[in-house]
Amino acid sequence: MRYEMISADCHIDLCWLPPDLFVTNAASTEWRDRMPHVVDGPKGPRWTTKKGANLGLACGMGAAGREYVPGRIHRSDRMASTGLYDDGKRGIRRLTDPDLRLRDQDRDGVQAEILYGILGVTGRLGDPEAAVEVMRIYNEWLADFCATHPERYGGLASIPNHPIEAAITEVERVAKRGVLRGLDIANSTELTPLWDPYWKPLWEVVDASALPLHFHTIGARLPDHLQKLVMIGGDPSRAGADVTPAELRKARSAFATHITGFQINMANVLMALIYGGVLEHHPRVRVVLGEAGIGWIPYVLWRMDGEWEDQFKDLDLTMPPSEYWKRQCWATYQTDPVGIKLLDELGQDKIMWGSDFPHPDGVWPDSREYIQRELGHLPADVRRKIVCDNAAQLYGFKNSR
Repeated sequence: MRYEMISADCHIDLCWLPPDLFVTNAASTEWRDRMPHVVDGPKGPRWTTKKGANLGLACGMGAAGREYVPGRIHRSDRMASTGLYDDGKRGIRRLTDPDLRLRDQDRDGVQAEILYGILGVTGRLGDPEAAVEVMRIYNEWLADFCATHPERYGGLASIPNHPIEAAITEVERVAKRGVLRGLDIANSTELTPLWDPYWKPLWEVVDASALPLHFHTIGARLPDHLQKLVMIGGDPSRAGADVTPAELRKARSAFATHITGFQINMANVLMALIYGGVLEHHPRVRVVLGEAGIGWIPYVLWRMDGEWEDQFKDLDLTMPPSEYWKRQCWATYQTDPVGIKLLDELGQDKIMWGSDFPHPDGVWPDSREYIQRELGHLPADVRRKIVCDNAAQLYGFKNSR
C-alpha cells in the first residue's frame, strides 16, 4: 500500500453498529438483559436499554446519534450530500460495512485511518458494570472489522476507566489478540485524576502492552436538562410546551460554550500525566491526545515549564515538562491554522492530521481542500509528516516499495 494521507482521528459510533451486536454477543443472559439494543421510535429506530438509556437514533449524526436536520450544521449538510444519512435510513450502514467505508475514504483521498470508538456512550448507559461488557463486545467486533483490511484500518480498543481491574483485564486481552493498534481510555467527566496513584497498576500494564495510549477529547458535561435540549437541536417545535424560549437560548449558549472550548480541556490530561510522573516512570509509553487541537499546546508547555522551574522541582521529574512532550506525546487535529503557525514550538514530528470522519465538526469529504489551505505553504516533507508519515510510524502502516 502506498500512503499519502492517513487520518489519525476517525470514528466508529455505537449508533451505526449492527442492531443486534451487543445482545447477541453478551456473555450471559444477565448481561443480555442490560445490553444496548434498537427499538422503534417516533423518529425511527433508536438505541436504548431496558433502563431507558437514550443512546441516539440508529445511523444518526455524530457520536450521540442526533437527528440530522438539513440547514442546521454546515458540515453535516456536506456529509448528507453524499447520501450518508439517507443510506442509513435504508439500513445501509456505510460507516460499519468495511468495504463501503473504504469507498467513503477513497472519496476523501485517505488511504488509512485510526478508529476511535464508543467510549462516549458509556456515560449515557447509566450502568457502569454493563459498560465493561459493552466495551469487550465492541473491541472484539472492531478487531474483526479491522482484520478485513488491516492495511486501511487501525482500531483503538475502548478501555473502561472503572473499575481499574476491568481496565487491566481488557488491556491484557486486547494486547494478547494483537489486532488493534492502540488503547483509548474512557475520558469521562468523573474520571479519577490521572495524577492519582490509583492508576499505577494500569500504567504498568499499558507499558507492557507496547500499544499507544489515547485520550480523546470530550469537554465538560452539560447539566441533564440542558443536554436534553441540545439533543433536539434547540428547535422550539420539538421542545414541548413546557420549555420556554429563554430555556432554549440558555441551552444554545451552553452548547456553544461546550463545543467551542471542549478541546482545550485536554490540557488537564497532558498536565496530569506529566506532573504525575507517569511519563517519567514509563518512558516507553506513547500518549496521543485525540482531537485535541494543537494551538493551545505550546502555551501550556511553556506555562508548565515555568511553574516547574519556579516552585515544583520537588515533583518526581528529571527534566522540564516540555521534554516529556517531545519524547512521548502526540496530538491530532482536523483544522487548526493557529497551531500550524506554531510548528517550531510543537515539533513537526508530534502532530497528526485527522478528518474526524464522520463527526459534524470534521472535514470529510473535503479533507484535501482543508489540507491544501492550511498546509500548502509548508515544505513537502513537513506536510507529508503531518498528514501521513507521523501516523504511519506510530501505528505501523508500512509503505510498499
